[in-house]
Amino acid sequence: MKNQIYLEGKLDQIVLSFKITKLNIFQSYFFGNVEFRNDDYKVNIQNQKRGKILKLPFGITSKKKRMIVRMTGPGDIFVEDYLPYCGESEWLEIDSDEITYFLADHQDQFDTIEIMND
Repeated sequence: MKNQIYLEGKLDQIVLSFKITKLNIFQSYFFGNVEFRNDDYKVNIQNQKRGKILKLPFGITSKKKRMIVRMTGPGDIFVEDYLPYCGESEWLEIDSDEITYFLADHQDQFDTIEIMND
């Protein structure tokens, strides 16, 4: 485990911001790389075969069980979904029909993935 992030305390909102460095489309999913605090991680974005899921490449401590996952890019483009936090994984894993299908139509327009606890 590289990092442990704590999302509790007196702060109203915490934002984890991942810079997208590479994102490729495959049959029915996206796979690539993101950067967070100078560490590189793999990212996998796919539809909801297992239901809506968010897994992070490090552990967090948060009282919130669901997080807003938002992909943004230049020109005010964004897509977001409200996903249950399902723990730690090797990769950043996002299972969301809304995000996957919008990303398929706008793949090269996003540069950031934000995870918010509020």
